[in-house]
Amino acid sequence: MVIMMCLIKAEGANKQPEERPISYTERIPGTLVKFEMVGVPGGEILMPDPAKKGATKRIKIKPFWIGKTEVTWDEYDVFVFKLDVPEGTSENKDAVSRPSKPYGTVDRGFGHKGYPAINVSYFGAEQYCKWLSAKTGRKYRLPTEAEWEYACRAGMPPPEKDKLAEFAWFWQEKTQPVGKKSPNAWGIYDMLGNVAEWCTDLSGKPVLCGGAFDDMAKTISPTARKYQDESWQANDPQSPKSKWWLSDAPFAGFRVIRVK
Repeated sequence: MVIMMCLIKAEGANKQPEERPISYTERIPGTLVKFEMVGVPGGEILMPDPAKKGATKRIKIKPFWIGKTEVTWDEYDVFVFKLDVPEGTSENKDAVSRPSKPYGTVDRGFGHKGYPAINVSYFGAEQYCKWLSAKTGRKYRLPTEAEWEYACRAGMPPPEKDKLAEFAWFWQEKTQPVGKKSPNAWGIYDMLGNVAEWCTDLSGKPVLCGGAFDDMAKTISPTARKYQDESWQANDPQSPKSKWWLSDAPFAGFRVIRVK
C-alpha cells in the first residue's frame, strides 16, 4: 500500500507521528452505498488513568482509518433492513445477526438520507462493525476512547468556544446532516456535536464521546463523556429491554474505525 508521511503531532505526544494511511472510499457490497475512511497517523495521547485517580497515562496509537463522518442511516439501513440481500434469496445461517424492528419512526422525524443513525445501542453499533467486516473483508470496529479523542483533536487544541459553531452542531432541536460543518485538521467531520459517538473506554466500558446536538457549548469537547443510564430506555415497551435500540437516546450514534 502506498503511504505518505504526516507531520502532525497529537497533544501530549513526544515522538514523531507514524505514517498516515491513505484515505479511501468503501462501498458496501450488494448496494450502491458508499462511505469514506480517513487515514490517521500513529502517535501518542495523554489520557486520565482509570486505575489511579488524578493520574494520567500516555497511550500509543497505531495508524488507523476512521469514518469521515458519523455512520448515516443510508449505511445503517442496509444492515437493519437487509438491503444487501437480493430479493428471493435468504441470508447465510452463519451471518451476523441483525437488529430487531426499531421503535416507531426510526429517525424520529429528524431526517433520514444523509443524517446520522440515532438511538443505536453500543451492542447494535458493535454488531454493525462485525457485519460490515464480514461484508467487506476488512476489519472494522468501534474506536477506543483514546483513538477517538486522538482523531478528534487531530494534533490541534480544541476550538475556542466562539469558534465552536464552525465545527460542531450543538444546542439544536435535532440532529443535522453529516459533513455540513468544517472538518478538523485531519479532514474528519462532526467529531464534536451532532451525535455523541460510541467508544470503548480505557476500562473496557461503553461510553459516548464528544457531546451531541442537544448539549450546550460548554459541554462539547474532546473530553466530553456520557455513560448509559436507565433514562436512555425509559420508554422501551419490551421486557427485557431491547439490546439493539435505545428508545430515549436520540443523541447516541457512532462511527467506525479500521486498523491495519
